Amino acid sequence: MANILIVDDDPAVQLTIRLLLERAGHHVTVAGDGRKGLALFEGSQFDLLFLDIFMPGMDGLETMRHVRALQPNILIVVISGRSITPDAYAEPDFLKMATKLGAVASLQKPFRADALLAAVDGCLKSAQSLSPPLPDAGAGSR
Repeated sequence: MANILIVDDDPAVQLTIRLLLERAGHHVTVAGDGRKGLALFEGSQFDLLFLDIFMPGMDGLETMRHVRALQPNILIVVISGRSITPDAYAEPDFLKMATKLGAVASLQKPFRADALLAAVDGCLKSAQSLSPPLPDAGAGSR
């Protein structure tokens, strides 16, 4: 299963995502803000990153910029509790903006457990299909 980093300042969201992912067999690490998340990211190898957009200190978009500089192909799912409004004069759709900046998926809080798990499965399956196949250990040897 995957090694996943969750970066969110809301302890309830951290706990919910962590429990869902651990029950699905994934290894989960949690950070409460962008700076802590970036420090953990630099010290370990993660397959997937959940990143809240609005956090104190370093926000999710800034964190994503730093993470992308370190590992351009990391899978990032952005999450946000801000409402998505169709009003052109309201604040921008930050989830859509984040996907244009490189996130592979987005989830609007509150999200359903099945939506979260489907996003994780979709990201990991797409990453597997893009990875080059491992060389056959027996090929070419006699």
